[in-house]
Amino acid sequence: MSEAPALPAHAAGHPVIVFDGMCVLCSANAQFVLKYDRKGHFRLAAMQGEVGSALYRHFGIDPADPDTMIVVDGNKALRDSDGVLAIYGALGWPWRALSIFKLVPRAIRDPFYRFVARNRYRIFGRRETCFVPRPEYMERIL
Repeated sequence: MSEAPALPAHAAGHPVIVFDGMCVLCSANAQFVLKYDRKGHFRLAAMQGEVGSALYRHFGIDPADPDTMIVVDGNKALRDSDGVLAIYGALGWPWRALSIFKLVPRAIRDPFYRFVARNRYRIFGRRETCFVPRPEYMERIL
């Protein structure tokens, strides 16, 4: 793999969630993270943007046909259910309680995640335009 893409200065030291900005479910999750990540731990990048698509390509994911969202922390990326559980684990209580699902083997968690990911537009819908956060969250968007 090539060297990880350079992130904007305000992303340094922050895990980056790369998500599908056109997916209704993914955008709702991004809004949820922005609202409940009160410490500003995460930065977000839509896969449709320059930073998000570069991160997907770096980790071997086609940004035009992704099969997962990722949480990039340094040089590693968590994907599938591990990525989701990492997000909720970092949000603090009560959301951290969802970390209990780490006890469920990945071989059970990930097929469920992948089913939802493959069918996200059919189940939840597709936005007409990419998700745009409220102005007070713009410094957390890459």
